[in-house]
Amino acid sequence: MEFDEVIRRRRMVRGYDPARPVPPELVDKIVRHGLRAPSAGFSQGWSFLVLTDPDDRKLFWSVTSTGSTPEAGAWLARMSTAPLVIVALSNKSVYLDRYAESDKGWADRDESRWPVPYWDVDTGFAALLMHLTAVNEGLGSCFIGLPADRIDAFRSAFGVPGEFHPVGALTVGYRGTDKRSPSLKRGHRPVDDVVHHGRWASAVTVPQASGGA
Repeated sequence: MEFDEVIRRRRMVRGYDPARPVPPELVDKIVRHGLRAPSAGFSQGWSFLVLTDPDDRKLFWSVTSTGSTPEAGAWLARMSTAPLVIVALSNKSVYLDRYAESDKGWADRDESRWPVPYWDVDTGFAALLMHLTAVNEGLGSCFIGLPADRIDAFRSAFGVPGEFHPVGALTVGYRGTDKRSPSLKRGHRPVDDVVHHGRWASAVTVPQASGGA
């Protein structure tokens, strides 16, 4: 599939065919493509929990699901049909250690040096590459966050060490019965509203002071 077509077809799929597992070679390809993501200092402070076994996936949904409304139940019924779940986790300490090395020199490991948490940003990059790889292979995929109040339960259920933080999870599979998000009715924001060339469109020009005598 051409890259432009992958981008056009990309969307979050929330319903899968439970009778069609993702072939092991595609699971491996998806994960390996994620490892090609960029990372600050080539720190690669990410890890991925790959769930294909039905019992593991059932456990994942049981420990991460919240809400008892009909809408939440319908959402879970569709999402839990995904034959593959990949949880993307970041490790901040890997970055702090990497940037304390001699070629970086931040030996104090001071987090205030980081304008944003690049450990999470880079892990998100990796998840996006996996998402796009799934689309390229004719699969559907959706990236979701784990509820904050369920992270401890997730860690305990899967034995995740404390230094790893779940940034989100990808559901992957062949498309089944899906329901498009009502948020899509908002449409894409106009390019001119979000892209600013040279300087911000609303920036105020400060007049230069006139020269003195």
